[in-house]
Amino acid sequence: MADESPDARPDGRRERSRSSHKRIVEAMMALIEGGDLMPSAARVAEEAGVGLRTVFRHFDDMDSLYREISQIIGERIWPVVTAPYPDNDWRANLRDLTRRRVRVFETMLPYRLAANIKRYQSPYLLGQYAQVVTMERELVLRLLPGEVNGDLYFVEALCAALSFQNWRAIRQDQGLSVEDASAVVAHMVDALVAATKT
Repeated sequence: MADESPDARPDGRRERSRSSHKRIVEAMMALIEGGDLMPSAARVAEEAGVGLRTVFRHFDDMDSLYREISQIIGERIWPVVTAPYPDNDWRANLRDLTRRRVRVFETMLPYRLAANIKRYQSPYLLGQYAQVVTMERELVLRLLPGEVNGDLYFVEALCAALSFQNWRAIRQDQGLSVEDASAVVAHMVDALVAATKT
């Protein structure tokens, strides 16, 4: 016989609430990964199997849902981004960074595409975009020795080659596979490194 004590009922409500919250987040992520880059709250509710009111009980607005998804994606990619570099040679570390970028950008691709569509309507997404661009650049610059960092054209070309926008263009606009896009980015970086005088 089920426990009908007063203490059991709140636990059941909390568990249902946690389950609904998780289903809403998973539904939003599944829709974005499936190509619906601007799912409505109603579409998310339908996919999650909950009522529209339930979505807005858990999330004040779609921005707060994007914020939670950003945190989940961040947790997925952070170990890749922050793993130490094993080599003392900056060129080898740059090749390692290039491989890491492929993994990170491919993981982020559907979410960044969705965020790019919405970012001018969302202070949160606009601010997050600026932070990601800054971090992308800083992660490149910290691998370069001082004399290379002083080469403006090399640095700017390298940051462009290793940017998400470049990855998006190669994958989405040019329609290359992950394997081919990865080879193109590696070729760009190798060509830039070969052209340096350091």
